Amino acid sequence: MDNRDIILGVDSGTSVVKAVAFDLEGVQLGCASVRNSYYRGEGGAAQQSMTQTWQDAVTAIRKLAGRVDNLSERVVAVAVTAQGNGSWLVGANNQPVGDAWIWLDARAAPTVERLNQSELARARFEATGTGLTTCQQSSQLAHMDLHYHGLLDSCEVALHCKDWLYLNLTGVRATDPSEASYTFGNFRHQRYDDTVIASLELEHRRHLLPEIIDGSQITHPLTPEAAALTGLRAGTPVCLGYVDMAMTALGAGVHTGEANTACSIVGSTGVHLRAVAIEDVWLNPAQTGYIIPLPWPGFVTQVQSNMASTLNLDWLLNVASELLKSFGCETDHARLVEHIGRWLSEAQPGSLLYHPYISEAGERGPFVNAEARASFVGLSYNHQFGDMVRAVVEGIGMAARDCYQAMGGAMPGELRLTGGAIRSVQLRQILSACVGVPVRSSHREEAGAAGAAMMAAVAIGAYPTMQRCVETWVTPLLDTPEAPPSELVARYQHLFSSYQQIRNDLPSVWHQLKQSFAG
Repeated sequence: MDNRDIILGVDSGTSVVKAVAFDLEGVQLGCASVRNSYYRGEGGAAQQSMTQTWQDAVTAIRKLAGRVDNLSERVVAVAVTAQGNGSWLVGANNQPVGDAWIWLDARAAPTVERLNQSELARARFEATGTGLTTCQQSSQLAHMDLHYHGLLDSCEVALHCKDWLYLNLTGVRATDPSEASYTFGNFRHQRYDDTVIASLELEHRRHLLPEIIDGSQITHPLTPEAAALTGLRAGTPVCLGYVDMAMTALGAGVHTGEANTACSIVGSTGVHLRAVAIEDVWLNPAQTGYIIPLPWPGFVTQVQSNMASTLNLDWLLNVASELLKSFGCETDHARLVEHIGRWLSEAQPGSLLYHPYISEAGERGPFVNAEARASFVGLSYNHQFGDMVRAVVEGIGMAARDCYQAMGGAMPGELRLTGGAIRSVQLRQILSACVGVPVRSSHREEAGAAGAAMMAAVAIGAYPTMQRCVETWVTPLLDTPEAPPSELVARYQHLFSSYQQIRNDLPSVWHQLKQSFAG
């Protein structure tokens, strides 16, 4: 045991599966990744192969072994987290029941609309602290029960992505307190709730809900079968982490002991989390957002999540790339990304307003509307491509402010940032000014895998509490605070009221567009 000094974190995203090695003090020793994929279908379907996702996780671990000396003998624990929401159905002999419905799947929209009008809708929200949206397992199972009941008839347990990987690693069917409480449970006691299940009209499917375990307290051994596939040692403790949003925020510093801190994950989606004591939770009267527990006793995160964050920027750059290619100009997405800094610096702040609802699934935070779509407001003949780039980034910042405002009270005192996009100084400055608070960047490269690995570190006794673990793994990696320019804060503060007003006026237009397209 003396040579076992590595915690292996597995983080399975929508498009990439990563295996990351950390030493017991949180230093990242190596990382390996494998591209994953999903496919879209009619009616808003978005699905992912469960078998391939597990194979990709195995491949990532095997690749990591080629980069870290003597990995299999040094791993003291494995921890797993993954993309949240979605429905990963498992049947007889622990085999998949078809491909998973992932969080991008929009087929449950009519069921969400109907359930949100039920007499138990408010009681469900009071228990879960989470607004019902198309991406959640709860709404997807309710929709399947009505329209795809054969799937559920063949199912023995309904898991999330990380739960599916945990099953393959340990043979144990389980989920964690974070995803259990915001889908079918109560964030206060973090167990299943009878009223919530009744509100979803799923009492007769309750047997599909797995056991809830807290991976910071309970682990299960790696099976011989999983050991043979991964090259790791059978019997190695495996920790079931919380959902990736919570793990990434934990690893990036959403809560380091101070009051009034928050974290924004600026990735394909935008996830905005504020750490609060359970007794201080404020429930949005509009019944939107999430309450997601932290593996830190007594604390949860209030969450609002945009369906699309940097996906908006990817869309704009892809449009430019395709246009250039159509004229025979050799370019690619990466080359265009290199010019973002110049475009942001040269464009005038706030000359356009952009609402970043580019996802085909609409929006889920700070409002829920499957028909929501992106738009520019204020375009004139004098605007150039760089102005559009800046407007998109400002729209991402305005959406973040919109989300934090929907959590109640004043803005957080300090915002911690993580995600690939925050490497841009200009982007950090814009986000800071839009929210109107100082920001701190985390140097943690793989925050999601780190958050899960931190849970494993506590579970195996390497740290007595999560607070002690955070003091070593997280706090030293936070940059000094960057204060936003006061004149930019004032400019965006003035524009934000217009941003919200337009957003409130757009739903009727979105609906007409959908009806016109359907016709």
